Amino acid sequence: MGESGPRKVIPISEPSPASAGFGPAAKRLDSWKEIAAYLRRGTRTVQRWEREQGLPVHRLRHDKLGSVYAYPSELDAWWEARATELEQEAPLPEQPEPSIAVLPFFDMSREKDQEYFCEGIAEEIIMALSRIQGLRVASRTSAFRFKAEARDVREVGHRLRVRTLLEGSVRKSDDNLRVTVQLSDAENGYQLWAERYDREVQDIFAIQEEIAGSVAQALELRLTPKERAALGGVPTKNVKAYDYYLRGRKFYYGYGPQDIGFAKQLFTQAIELDPAYALAYAGLADCWSYIYLNFERSEAARQEADRAGARAVELDPTSAQAHASRAVALSLTARNEAAEEAFETALRLDANLFEAHYFYARHSFASGQPEKAVRLYEEAMRVRPEDYQSPLLVAQSYDDLGRPEDARAAREKGLELAEQHVSLNPGDVRALYMAANGMAALGQRQRARQWAERAAALRPDDPMLLYNVGCIYSLLGCVEEALTCLEKAFRLGLRHKGWYQHDSNLAPLRQHPRFQELMRQL
Repeated sequence: MGESGPRKVIPISEPSPASAGFGPAAKRLDSWKEIAAYLRRGTRTVQRWEREQGLPVHRLRHDKLGSVYAYPSELDAWWEARATELEQEAPLPEQPEPSIAVLPFFDMSREKDQEYFCEGIAEEIIMALSRIQGLRVASRTSAFRFKAEARDVREVGHRLRVRTLLEGSVRKSDDNLRVTVQLSDAENGYQLWAERYDREVQDIFAIQEEIAGSVAQALELRLTPKERAALGGVPTKNVKAYDYYLRGRKFYYGYGPQDIGFAKQLFTQAIELDPAYALAYAGLADCWSYIYLNFERSEAARQEADRAGARAVELDPTSAQAHASRAVALSLTARNEAAEEAFETALRLDANLFEAHYFYARHSFASGQPEKAVRLYEEAMRVRPEDYQSPLLVAQSYDDLGRPEDARAAREKGLELAEQHVSLNPGDVRALYMAANGMAALGQRQRARQWAERAAALRPDDPMLLYNVGCIYSLLGCVEEALTCLEKAFRLGLRHKGWYQHDSNLAPLRQHPRFQELMRQL
């Protein structure tokens, strides 16, 4: 069909009378999101057009974040002048959800002894941002893999599957603190926002709140009153207690016997300085639960876990982490109904708390509820898609439910993620033995044995590792070696009967007299 006159191209439609013309009475588009929607393009595209094509965008210069606005009449005129060139760029009908990774902050202190503090700040910001609905936040485990000095923003963003990255550095000297942060577009590497805070150490909570709030503003997220209040939550007024707590968390994530022991001591010191520190009690409960499950299956350890978990919830009944820690402690003695109620409460308070989904799934598996375990592991994978543990663990439940294709797909994905993790953390024994389990189930026998032996050489007396290596040997048909590992794990304190009883990896061993004797001792 021919045209009768000069072609006129308008992004969406003819401007309405209310939006025509330039001046105070003209309708104004007050954010990048509104400008992008008007032009039917993505936010990044219109920001690039401003830089490269002179898109008429105005700024409120007094605002440190550079709040923007534009007038439709100006956009229409600009578009008509460039339509032939720009209309070739396809519209984006729907923007993907905003997403961010908070990388571990660099330690710029002279002594280089503040790594735990730098990681703690980043972790607190991750937790604060995770409470915002509509914002996907990369997990601590995934983001903290990137600790190297040289970072390519675009590469890291691609590997973490996020659209923005928050980086920072910390310089701490006595009571003085300098925190520098910058938010970057992971697609093109451009800086979206940056700030420097020169404060005293006691102002650390205010700094973290300001950073989280500024990130939300830069990403144009609309916060509910509840979300805004959560960003300003202060876990303790005692900065020294907070310092001990951060040190404790740093050790806890090592997951070794010595690491857990140090973490327990530091959480205890934090509580001594602030007896009302709920998160320190939650950390202490996690330590005692881990000790009970993996090293010392004593009534004293169970009671310590129970007391600390109950106290955490008593001090802060609105803390999802406190309820999750309490749930794990309750599950130690098969108080299943109470444990599940605590897990459900944690998820009501924070539907994106990975630990609640993940440990609830493990509890359901140990309780012989594979369907429920699958649902919870799938939720854990949704919350933390970069984590290798959930896909490798859910694969076993898929097998138990007669879903071999799902099991294979999950193992392949989990193995890919685990191998990426090990490439950056070669001493992570948990990643090594979980990957080995996936290899064994996928028929990669030689690699499975090599990785299992590599893990065992790093921690030959770790009962959790020995149990898992026993599972690997069982899958490989090495019955005697498997039983030797399980018996040693039992002697060293791993006596969770539900795992021995319901773990399908151990099916080839169940009729063996040595395994039956082990079950009698449990």
